[in-house]
Amino acid sequence: MIQSITRAAQILQALGQAPRLGVTELSDRLGLAKGTVHGLLRSLETNGFVEQHAETGKYHLGPALLQLGNAFLENHDLRSRSLLWSESLANRAHEAVRVGVLNGPAVLVIHHVFRPDNSVQILEVGATIPWHACALGKAIVGYLPQARRKELLSQPLTRLTGRTIVSEAKLVKELDQVRHAGFAHDDQEAIVGEAGLGAPVLGPDGSALGAIGLTGPVESILPSGPEPSKLAALRDAARNLSRDVGGSQLVGRTHF
Repeated sequence: MIQSITRAAQILQALGQAPRLGVTELSDRLGLAKGTVHGLLRSLETNGFVEQHAETGKYHLGPALLQLGNAFLENHDLRSRSLLWSESLANRAHEAVRVGVLNGPAVLVIHHVFRPDNSVQILEVGATIPWHACALGKAIVGYLPQARRKELLSQPLTRLTGRTIVSEAKLVKELDQVRHAGFAHDDQEAIVGEAGLGAPVLGPDGSALGAIGLTGPVESILPSGPEPSKLAALRDAARNLSRDVGGSQLVGRTHF
């Protein structure tokens, strides 16, 4: 492991969590000498990864990262193969559709199709959601190898709403149900009033490469459990997408 690259990555991650930080603040957060931080910032600034605010002297993320992010999305196989199936699913289920992959302890949204109506909606591509608080995350983790699943369960579980499940025992039970049923749900666990359904996109070895899911008002997604027609549409999309990426096609039960 190259220490300077690791430290530069830590600086970028810290700046991603705060709008602007100075050399002293970064030094204190990362436990690095000010001279080391300053030198790394100068190198990152030269390459466009950070910029320095003219008035405050503090640093923020630079445009080169946006270019890399766009390149990541454009070249991501799961995202490119999900475009058609996501659009079809949104029209069939009349809900917003998200496709996500696991990124550390969170789900990174790599594709988002708006709900097909005239409501005001915000594009969520690039957003991250704690895996345990969303259907996408639970659909993915339910189909990961046991060792990786245990690793994720052992990490701190943030409570986002009063309904977020933060008990390891309860999550283990729910993940077992996900594995049995072939889909996951969340009931206002990330945002009050919103619910989600998610199904894994499976690779050749049967583990999840990511997940595709529906999100919308809880009364529409979970009127008295998963809405049957929306769940059927989701399962079809997940099967087709799994097939397109060369993975196994999930055959699960349609209820918990």
